Amino acid sequence: MPAAIEERQAPGALDLPTIAAQGKPLVLRGLCADWPLVQAARQSDSAFAKALAAHDNGTPVDTLLMPPEAGGRVGYNAAMDGFNYQHFKVSVTDVLMRLAQYSRTLEPTPGVALQSAAIAACLPALLETHAIPGLPPAVPPRLWLGNQVTTPTHFDAFHNIAVVACGQRRFTLFPPEQVGNLYIGPLDFAPTGAAISLAPLDGSDDPRFPRLQQALEHGLEAVLEPGDALYLPPLWWHHVSSLGPLNALVNYWWQPRMADGRPPSPGIAALLHARLAFAGLPAAERAAWHALMAHYVFADEDPAAHLPAERRGVLGALDADAIAALKRRIAQSL
Repeated sequence: MPAAIEERQAPGALDLPTIAAQGKPLVLRGLCADWPLVQAARQSDSAFAKALAAHDNGTPVDTLLMPPEAGGRVGYNAAMDGFNYQHFKVSVTDVLMRLAQYSRTLEPTPGVALQSAAIAACLPALLETHAIPGLPPAVPPRLWLGNQVTTPTHFDAFHNIAVVACGQRRFTLFPPEQVGNLYIGPLDFAPTGAAISLAPLDGSDDPRFPRLQQALEHGLEAVLEPGDALYLPPLWWHHVSSLGPLNALVNYWWQPRMADGRPPSPGIAALLHARLAFAGLPAAERAAWHALMAHYVFADEDPAAHLPAERRGVLGALDADAIAALKRRIAQSL
């Protein structure tokens, strides 16, 4: 079984630069215990639902509906030429009413997943009373709401703070280097937008996924209660399971500027470009390019430190003019 994610009792305000510099996931117990929604959730699901609906302005939000036989797992259909859900645009209150209806039956029910709703658009009154001290105000919160739904293992390219507001969620995490043991689906055709693992975590003995057990040996896991938060570094794989008939999470994605002050660049685009450039080469050439990339892109030391500043070219400081020139050169090469 995965080991426990490191955790601590949350401080009064986040020291995000220090936390992010560690490059590791961290559970912050009770970070948002004073949120009114969290306090309502600790009374009952009904109290939480009423408190949330009271702030709903009726804006339609993206919601997925999965058939009972899907078991709440967001994924592909049997032919893998589509997905296993229907997509709707409904209000937060509509979703709460449907969840309440499903919670009153003992029969298998559809999975419901309201996904990534901008709180500023649908629940703007929550912004003032549900902030996180230490998180820049410009980082927008997003709401995720549903019943017993599982989002398979995937990654995001952003820093992430995820706060459970109601119910429980189990997070199972894997470091980026476990990608080869997770059996990731298509990069450009995924039910959640981000590529997902095809291997369910409860099927580690499935002969189709023989290396999944190796990933689990490197995994980390925690169950978050209302008010608890998880810091998740970029590119860490995460599998998220909601454990009850009503579950809500608020998350914050952000990308800080780079160490030299530049805004972040889209790493996924670089990954796809590298695929185009190197995938068809013979093994020896791929190994040679791997060495060059390791030296010029991923090494901690400056690959141009031995050159005069005026002769470093694209290896020099990336100010606005240098970035524009580099982009032009890349565009011409395409």
